[in-house]
Amino acid sequence: MTARCGFVAIVGAPNAGKSTLLNRLTGAKLSIVSPKAQTTRMRVLGILLRGESQILLVDTPGIFRPRRRLDRAMVAAAWTGAQDADLVLLLVDAKAGLTDAVREIAAGLGSRGGTLWLALNKVDLVSPPSLLPLTAALSALAPFAEIFMVSANTGDGLDQLLEHLAAALPEGPHLYPDDDLTDLPDRLLAAELVREQIFLQTHEEVPYAATVETETWQERPDGSVRVDATIYVARAGHKAILIGERGARIREIGARARGELQRLLERRVHLFLNVKERAGWDEEGARLRAIGLDDAP
Repeated sequence: MTARCGFVAIVGAPNAGKSTLLNRLTGAKLSIVSPKAQTTRMRVLGILLRGESQILLVDTPGIFRPRRRLDRAMVAAAWTGAQDADLVLLLVDAKAGLTDAVREIAAGLGSRGGTLWLALNKVDLVSPPSLLPLTAALSALAPFAEIFMVSANTGDGLDQLLEHLAAALPEGPHLYPDDDLTDLPDRLLAAELVREQIFLQTHEEVPYAATVETETWQERPDGSVRVDATIYVARAGHKAILIGERGARIREIGARARGELQRLLERRVHLFLNVKERAGWDEEGARLRAIGLDDAP
């Protein structure tokens, strides 16, 4: 069989299920997930082997109208991921349908050229007759070469999607070792897993006003690792919420993030968290680069 390898960018509006799809396809927790929109802030690579094909899946931030410097960097990362890929997969929440955001993204992708596929996600939550008009409306906006009906949550339709992706990639040698799952540094994965727990355990405003940076990563003689991470928040009130009464909230965030990181690394992790107030961190180029984003003006 012929070796194939290529990048597949998964793009779409916030909450389309891009991170859930990446994690489901790779079988690993590579991209953090929460019910809140705009959870993903950077491009995340998932490496998947299907037959002789190495599929390099790129989860991108949701595309939305940016307001802050952080927002602009996130949206730029999504469009760059689409531009650099061999194939772009537009993932659309079938339940939400053809929103203004989806319409704008589809039209933008259609005007850029390149190989473009469409996947309607969450089809288990809608009636099948509603999918045909949605597909027709999207196809009028961009020239999709392939269309799939999937559920990233249940796994329906994903085998067919993977088979088609494996066959469509360009011929060529694999770019990464076949047993690699991602190219993300462990330090960045640790920070992201902490941030995921902030999304899951705090109120609506706090997660968007917080970022996490891994300060130190120390390998220990017994094979475990000590990780020290700092959570930066925009306001003193956010710091109080994250710490919680007598430190209960921050302990719970740390415990759950540690468990996820131990499962991913398959070894013991000692995680220590610190919370600092830093107003305007989302306008600082250094903070954006620390979380894996290229600076945006």
